[in-house]
Amino acid sequence: MNLLILLLAALVPLVIGFIWYNPKVLGTAWMNASGLTEDKLKGGNMIVIFALTYLFSLMAATVISAIVIHQSAIYSTLANEEGFGIAGSAIQNYIDDFMKNYGQNFRTFKHGMLHGGITAIFFVLPIVGINALFERKGFKYIMIHVGYWFISLMLMGGIICQFS
Repeated sequence: MNLLILLLAALVPLVIGFIWYNPKVLGTAWMNASGLTEDKLKGGNMIVIFALTYLFSLMAATVISAIVIHQSAIYSTLANEEGFGIAGSAIQNYIDDFMKNYGQNFRTFKHGMLHGGITAIFFVLPIVGINALFERKGFKYIMIHVGYWFISLMLMGGIICQFS
């Protein structure tokens, strides 16, 4: 896991959010679907909101990293084996050989985008959808938020998969 790439990928939701939720793009539709007004939105502490958004985005980037980089599974599968992490041990030699032969398989921007999109559809959509149902929000509300996360997670996945 490359921390610098995760820190960079965590900026994606902020950048996409500035565009997506801009009143000239989908901001007005989002406010209407959410039942918000410009006056209600003025009351928030933007420093706290952006700081927490970045922190939550960093958490999401960490999870997306495990989803888009398939080779990381070898470490969790073998972590309890005797000699794990010890240079020259049989298990560490096996891991090193595996990574030398297969460590770059499926490590492209396109592959990361695919898994980011799948994550948005099969994870974000159900979560946002369930919340929206109980909040009595409509289809438009769901699609605005899921669309935002679809684009954000695709770009995050692509960046992480290609450059980590």
